[in-house]
Amino acid sequence: MYQFSIPLPLEFSFDRCVEFLLRSPKEILHSVTEGKVYKAISLPSFVALTEISFENHHLTIRILNAGLKFKDQILVEEYVSQWFDLYTDLKPFYAMANNDKLLGPLVKQFYGYRIVGQPDLFESLIWAVIGQQINLSFAYTLKQRFVESFGYREIAQNKTFYLFPKPEEVAKLNDADLLPLQFSKQKSKYVVEIAKAFVNQEVSKESIAKLPFEEAKEKLMSIKGVGNWTANYALMKTFRYPNAFPLEDAGVHNAIKNLKRMKEKPTLDQVRRIFKKYKGWEAYATLYLWKSL
Repeated sequence: MYQFSIPLPLEFSFDRCVEFLLRSPKEILHSVTEGKVYKAISLPSFVALTEISFENHHLTIRILNAGLKFKDQILVEEYVSQWFDLYTDLKPFYAMANNDKLLGPLVKQFYGYRIVGQPDLFESLIWAVIGQQINLSFAYTLKQRFVESFGYREIAQNKTFYLFPKPEEVAKLNDADLLPLQFSKQKSKYVVEIAKAFVNQEVSKESIAKLPFEEAKEKLMSIKGVGNWTANYALMKTFRYPNAFPLEDAGVHNAIKNLKRMKEKPTLDQVRRIFKKYKGWEAYATLYLWKSL
């Protein structure tokens, strides 16, 4: 077993992030046991089976299937840092939010909560498509079936680790593969189209990362099945654009309605006006509004 640690920013709460990771018992791409997070991380030449724990304001990473020498530590460290959004300095966000009537109570209550992301762009887009127009519980059911059917699986220390299916595998699928899992015909088509866009090198994480926000959004939305909400979700969860903002998100609307004690959900124009104050921090404002639910 190989072990190393990552120091953490002061504005980080492992407990809050674990709360997010535990939001569905059907989650298949990680597990949490006795406060430790277990996840398979795909590297160019190796699948690292990791155990992540919180000790002395560090994340301790143990590679369960590696010996004392492990040449890919920096890649795992990069993945985990992206996953828990450790590179973002939250001080300016908290300074802005502390005196805000809507966000102030939330940032105090959930201090240290970060955007637990999806470093894999393909996974991020497919998960967003899977979740369209269905409740969260059923979305996790579809994801579980999808990963179990077409993903990678490995067992270590009596735990089963899964990896999300690769674009190369998904691009070969069709309705006959996906409809029995209860995918709709539209979702089946979109999932395969997105996979083909990756295989044909029409899109990649590396190419999108080089683009400014609006161009990145337009590029993602050029893929069939990726609309404004899905593009913003990926830009928020994978690329950490702080101004990524899923304007149409029902959760944001419900949170504002609850917190402002409105009789009806706010209109899109009302949401836009509220978010003008959060310019440059729309993604984190969204996160804390979601958390209020």
